[in-house]
Amino acid sequence: MISVVIPTLNAEARLAAALNALVPATIAELVREVIIVDGGSSDETRAIAEGFGARVLTAPPGRGGQLAAGARAAKQDWLLFLHADTVLDDNWVAAARGFIAGQPGKAAVFTLAFDARGIAPRLVAAGAMVRTRFLSAPYGDQGLLISKADYVAAGGFADVPLMEDVDFIRRLVKAHGRSAITVLAARAVTSAARYERDGYARRVFKNALTLFRYRLGAAPEELAKDYH
Repeated sequence: MISVVIPTLNAEARLAAALNALVPATIAELVREVIIVDGGSSDETRAIAEGFGARVLTAPPGRGGQLAAGARAAKQDWLLFLHADTVLDDNWVAAARGFIAGQPGKAAVFTLAFDARGIAPRLVAAGAMVRTRFLSAPYGDQGLLISKADYVAAGGFADVPLMEDVDFIRRLVKAHGRSAITVLAARAVTSAARYERDGYARRVFKNALTLFRYRLGAAPEELAKDYH
């Protein structure tokens, strides 16, 4: 059974859609608990989460620390980490069940898509999937399904405000090789708001530059100041 962990901070715009996509899995008894780890929202985030019957925890803002806090509180044998602006396709339940039953890798991620029309979002998503399949370097927006035992063995998420996904996947792949990551056919449809606001080319460049700076040793706290 799965514990879903979602970090939030003023996430009212997309949270209801993200939680609604989990309802079929809850009915099917695949998802046994949804844990919202809130970083101090001033909007209706907590009310929305509670309205869906989610368990709401509070932690200092910072995605890595919030994810880690949710994982520590989780009671099930499997963990599904999601961003609050990511909505899973209807077929995700079957895809997750298949992975758990066969477990061809240590962790699974979903196929990335954006909630925007046009060639630009499709190209960015396609590029992300090339990166995922050939470099075993998925985005956190793609979700992460992993057994709690394997999560703990890999050291869990670091308490950092940014790059927690890159850091964790790097450790997982280093320990188990690129075959550790399985790509599920079900889509994770995530918000294109930052790309629409900044322009797709500019945002892709900014993301690449942030990753490059991180690889060179820049602190996640420093990178987080410039990211949003």
